[in-house]
Amino acid sequence: MVADLAEADPIRPDARVVDRLNTGPRFNDEDAIRLNRMFRGSSTREMLQSVIEDNLIGDIAVVSSFGAESAALLHLIAQVDPSLPVLFLETGKHFPETLAYRDDLVERLGLTNLVNLYPDLGTLQQKDETGLRWSYDPDGCCEIRKVIPLAKALSNFDGSFTGRKSFQSDTRANLPRFEIDTSDEQGRLKINPLIDWNAEDIAAYFEEHQLPRHPLIAQGYPSIGCSPCTSKVKPGEDPRSGRWKGWDKTECGIHTPLGDDGELPPGYEPFL
Repeated sequence: MVADLAEADPIRPDARVVDRLNTGPRFNDEDAIRLNRMFRGSSTREMLQSVIEDNLIGDIAVVSSFGAESAALLHLIAQVDPSLPVLFLETGKHFPETLAYRDDLVERLGLTNLVNLYPDLGTLQQKDETGLRWSYDPDGCCEIRKVIPLAKALSNFDGSFTGRKSFQSDTRANLPRFEIDTSDEQGRLKINPLIDWNAEDIAAYFEEHQLPRHPLIAQGYPSIGCSPCTSKVKPGEDPRSGRWKGWDKTECGIHTPLGDDGELPPGYEPFL
């Protein structure tokens, strides 16, 4: 766990500072609400600069799939701090095009701290020896190859940036910029810098900065994950409808978009 510092907490300035290990959650819902209000009306770039350069919430990383729209957020991050850790889940099931795109973007953008996260070999041998768990238990496959490795890596950070955007699916429609990561009880912040960007904003940013597109987009894949669980999408369909097609599944499990009742926690407001 992180130790309390001998300086005022920028999010909770009235908090009592003591010289001991903090065994409680790093942040709570009130902190997330306060941050959303603090950055109401701020541009994405302004918010990123404040959070990263001013060390507003502590140690932070960006989680990237190097998918269809990942270059926009990675470019923004690189302009502020190219040494920020970029966590990539190397599941062993990616399209070869994704791995090549990852390496190309890292070089183009000057990112200096790519961290590839791998599933535990012993767990794979025990629970997915054939490598075909995706075909009969996609939730279990994602748990082994994504959820567990990411949770382990994020335990070293106070917060993480994601590339989620509201237009991608109904489950992401009302997300705020700042939220508490509900995957465990450590109280990490999850930050969605592009949550209020639409498809036109993304396209314009790619064009303005001459960012390369993922090569599979031209082949009909607007949302790209692991190859066995990613299908082409017809024009007009939900961009994420090609993920886990035929299954009652919309997320891999590293994001829990809403509360158990399907609503945002009390006090949260989208796009602040």
